[in-house]
Amino acid sequence: MREMDHTCIISQTPSGPQISRRTALTALGALGALAATPALAGPAAATTYPNPNNTPTSAIRTYGDMIKGLEQLQRTSRGAVTVTTLREVGTAEYLSEQGRELYVAQVGTGTRHLWIQGRIHGDEPYGLDSLMTVLRSLVSSGSPTYRQIREQFTIHFIPVYNPDGSEMNTRTTTLWDETTNQPRLGANGRPLTVDLNRDWAVNGFRARESRAWYEYWTMVKPEYALDIHHQGMKVDRTTGEAITLSLGVSLAPGGPTLPGIRGGEYDVLTRQMAGHVWQQVDHRGHITTDRYDVGEGVVIDIHGGVVSAMMMGLNWNGLNPTGHSNAAIFFETSGNTRDGSLGQKARGKLIQQNVLGVEAWLSGLATGAVQRLDPEIWEQIPHDPVQYYFTDWGGTIPA
Repeated sequence: MREMDHTCIISQTPSGPQISRRTALTALGALGALAATPALAGPAAATTYPNPNNTPTSAIRTYGDMIKGLEQLQRTSRGAVTVTTLREVGTAEYLSEQGRELYVAQVGTGTRHLWIQGRIHGDEPYGLDSLMTVLRSLVSSGSPTYRQIREQFTIHFIPVYNPDGSEMNTRTTTLWDETTNQPRLGANGRPLTVDLNRDWAVNGFRARESRAWYEYWTMVKPEYALDIHHQGMKVDRTTGEAITLSLGVSLAPGGPTLPGIRGGEYDVLTRQMAGHVWQQVDHRGHITTDRYDVGEGVVIDIHGGVVSAMMMGLNWNGLNPTGHSNAAIFFETSGNTRDGSLGQKARGKLIQQNVLGVEAWLSGLATGAVQRLDPEIWEQIPHDPVQYYFTDWGGTIPA
């Protein structure tokens, strides 16, 4: 998610607290190569656009890899997985800016719906790997817990929310001129880009993907959502220990927004969900977990984020007239392609910690363990005392 270019510290200036980068942990090394498969559908199929990062896209699982994997799962699962495109679903928008199909996989037969998305930022690749792994386990495992998950829920997996950014290995997507099949340019002559995780806002929805996925969300009306991201290399400020996974809520628990939504219901549920995952994964093998922040004592309260808009029940363009909303949390895996830090040896561990976290989240919701948990467990997850809320609507606010 990298709500700012973190990880960072706070300094004071006359205009208030400012964010600056914190010293990063030693990089993990170069990412081992994975098979690359072309993944472009639609009018932009012949277009390639420069990858501005140093990490070669051939070293990262592609959108085509995802499509092949989903199609194979659908063939071999004997109906347990349904793979569709938003074109087939019938949303008004159904392609990415550059013309790629938008894919979703559904698992389960329950009346309660869950939403899990990965790779909304194109240079954060392991959401794709993690969700494909969980998908395979859900359809192949006969364990009582997995059966319970499948019976209670219909789970909507979006392994790659941002296919164009994924293929370009960029955080953002590029707005595209369908007539010329070229990037749309701003007044400065440069391509116009959009952070899709800031585009679910009253004055947002600039990108086709945002409009498409939002409409699909209004159709699904999920009960809970989970979003998987990467962050920069992170260490515990007190112990110096490497942090491999941070757990976050995009509207800060106890902050200026969340306690006022649905009588504080989501202020409790988000703490319980994150707390349950922390209990299940922290210090399992290599995993070391803390709460997500963007600086020492600084946490986010972002209204324009996708999962924030879900919790706030955003009604854009009249598509959500009943004000449907749902509780949501996010994961941040340490290590990002922008840091050149996704080493082949670490790759499997980073994916596995997300898999364990997703499975813990799913099983906790299915068994009711999440709802039975004391929400004060949120305070036990390692974190700095909250001093400021970093917002996209009111600047940086003292806690």
